[in-house]
Amino acid sequence: MLGLNGTPFQPATLQLTGIPGMQTGQAWVALIFCVLYLISIVGNLSILALVVREPVLHQPMYYFLSMLSLNDLGVSLSTLPTVLATFCFNYRHVGFDACLVQMFFIHTFSFMESGILLAMSFDRFVAICDPLRYATVLTTSRILAMGLGILTKSFTTLFPFPFLVKRLPFCKGNILHHSYCLHPDLMKVACGDIHVNNIYGLFVVIFTYGVDSVFILLSYALILRAVLAIASQEQRLKALNTCMSHICAVLAFYVPIIAVSMIHRFWKSAPPVVHVMMSNVYLFVPPMLNPIIYSVKTKEIRRGILKAFHKSQA
Repeated sequence: MLGLNGTPFQPATLQLTGIPGMQTGQAWVALIFCVLYLISIVGNLSILALVVREPVLHQPMYYFLSMLSLNDLGVSLSTLPTVLATFCFNYRHVGFDACLVQMFFIHTFSFMESGILLAMSFDRFVAICDPLRYATVLTTSRILAMGLGILTKSFTTLFPFPFLVKRLPFCKGNILHHSYCLHPDLMKVACGDIHVNNIYGLFVVIFTYGVDSVFILLSYALILRAVLAIASQEQRLKALNTCMSHICAVLAFYVPIIAVSMIHRFWKSAPPVVHVMMSNVYLFVPPMLNPIIYSVKTKEIRRGILKAFHKSQA
């Protein structure tokens, strides 16, 4: 379907959707989202501030944690404008180009999170399997290079998406199924040949989530082998305990992804509200949970929080 000037027809604005079937209770939903955003933004900013201010946290593990917190802030801020506009102000329209920009940043930060979790698993692998070389293997320059590599990989793999969407005509309406813009959602209202988008999307998912998850599992298989070789049970538990925060973060990120994939594959008749709620869990829960997980499970982070709290009381 072409416009008057021969270019693919694209709507000036797209209409966002809150939660399908929920005609009442929007105020409570808005309150829940505001609380989630508040916990996520304050929690991740606190982690970043602690790592910067506390010399004891100037270690590879906490540099990677800073990357995770910075990325979680990116995820939250990418969705925040349209989610708050939809639920708090009942403004459900977004410009087509603005939607493409939001789609790019949401997917980029999501794929970056997978890469950061992989880097953190490598950190735990070196710390447990080769502790004597930990400081020499994970130098500041190498950590910075790993961070830039994750950013470059995510940016370059996601960069074609807005242009692949831009080339398509949109003739199936302009109503999206979420309060933010996602590539699969845009494909549902696009017409024309979307095979390139679908094939490239599948390639990107396998190249990022698939490869990263395999290497994370491999890292923990090697870690488990090294831990089981330790004679002392107390030392084995101590070694495993240093991995618990990361394991929880990995589960918080990958379990919703697996759940969304399983529902899409095996429960095609699921009500729209199920798909929307699972997508919300995938995007909102990890950025909120990660600072809580590391605050509860990491002794140095707890000490830093208590120290900052006592200073504020003094």
